[in-house]
Amino acid sequence: MSWDKHLDNKYGVHGTSTRSEFEMKAQTFIIGELMKKEREKANLTTAEVAEKTGTKKSYISRIENGRADIQLSTLYRLIEQGLNRKLELTI
Repeated sequence: MSWDKHLDNKYGVHGTSTRSEFEMKAQTFIIGELMKKEREKANLTTAEVAEKTGTKKSYISRIENGRADIQLSTLYRLIEQGLNRKLELTI
């Protein structure tokens, strides 16, 4: 069975509410993993990133674990100010 077919069976086809919710959670997880990887590459702790960006360590941890909804402005601040990286989004 293909991956797409598996997702269709488990979460419904593209456009359904269940599938959209799954895809949103998957993207949230991916963003958290990327942020964690870049933080570790920069040799920073979650506390250091939080201090640089005026957030809390627990919030950084929730983002990295895919358990926090994040605004775009906050994402830019965390990546560009906290991690000293450049964030580019493509649609």
